[in-house]
Amino acid sequence: MPPRGVKSPKRKRQYEKIKKSVLRRGRSTKTAERIAAATTNKTRRMKGETKKRGR
Repeated sequence: MPPRGVKSPKRKRQYEKIKKSVLRRGRSTKTAERIAAATTNKTRRMKGETKKRGR
């Protein structure tokens, strides 16, 4: 399951692909999900797809 804010099919595919890749390298499922979520969120942040929070 992708991170909460991921709505686009492209980011969902990205998450699954990264997760699958990390699992193939022998990491645990939990670690693979954490790495995939962090990478997907990083990409979303860099591309400006996240909401800006006011202070």
